Amino acid sequence: MADHWNGSSQSSESFVNIPPIKFTKLFIDGNFVDSVSGKTFEAIDPRTGEAITRVSEGDKDDVDLAVKAARFAFDNGPWPRLSGSERGRILMKFADLIEQNIEELATLEAINGGKLFSLCKFMEVPGAAMTLRYYAGAADKIYGTVLKLSKGLQGYTLREPIGVVGAILPWNFPTSMFFIKAAPALAAGCTMVIKPAEQTPLSALYYAHLAKLAGIPDGVLNVVNGFGETAGAAISSHMDIDKVSFTGSTEVGRKIMMAAAASNLKPVSLELGGKSPLLIFDDADVDEAAKFAFNGIFTSVRPNFMPRPEY
Repeated sequence: MADHWNGSSQSSESFVNIPPIKFTKLFIDGNFVDSVSGKTFEAIDPRTGEAITRVSEGDKDDVDLAVKAARFAFDNGPWPRLSGSERGRILMKFADLIEQNIEELATLEAINGGKLFSLCKFMEVPGAAMTLRYYAGAADKIYGTVLKLSKGLQGYTLREPIGVVGAILPWNFPTSMFFIKAAPALAAGCTMVIKPAEQTPLSALYYAHLAKLAGIPDGVLNVVNGFGETAGAAISSHMDIDKVSFTGSTEVGRKIMMAAAASNLKPVSLELGGKSPLLIFDDADVDEAAKFAFNGIFTSVRPNFMPRPEY
């Protein structure tokens, strides 16, 4: 496959060598598998509009298989029953593997997300490893509260993993959002079904592969590529998912809340929208403010939900 220009006007950014795409199938119960329907869709390089590869397209049936694997791993597997320090050790190894494969991961993120390679190599992918290390360190520090109720009686709280977590990711920061959602859930002992955005599925599959190499048991982390109307809707309404985390539009967030409420009243965590004001005062350097506003909006070419200018 030909190399493509990385999209930067800076001389420090040049051509990105597109690596062979190793992982294109769904990752369910520790294995890469074809979708039940056999359907695939194109992963596009936004810089050129060309297809990088085709990936398996999951839908309701595949989500159901992934949830069954995650439920079995939670109810019967070792992950929730490991000590926090043991889970933390495995997550630390996961972070090590990310750092060892940083060139390839950054390249995947650049070509599939239409980003600067330098942004991926020096910020987003290292940031993923940092996020993992942070929550790995927190895994054995999940404290409860003790209350003295009356003479001879005490009450206490015990924090436990919620169960199977469904995570639906946006396209603007695929790597960052993968670990912002996965790292705390895994550290707590939860199992997961993750749906990356259909525009940017490639890095999530690579991270699933590294998770298995790190020692995360089968069924704990599952990745189902697909579209919001099918795979995303199935996650939101699934009766055996205990919590949903979504980052994306307000419109879709409303649909997820309704689906979660109409199914098993699962709690949801939502990060929605992204239009924010930027206030520039009279005594500010307008040229400098405009420069930083521009960089804030277009750092990664796609919108990044940092403040937009309103004068």
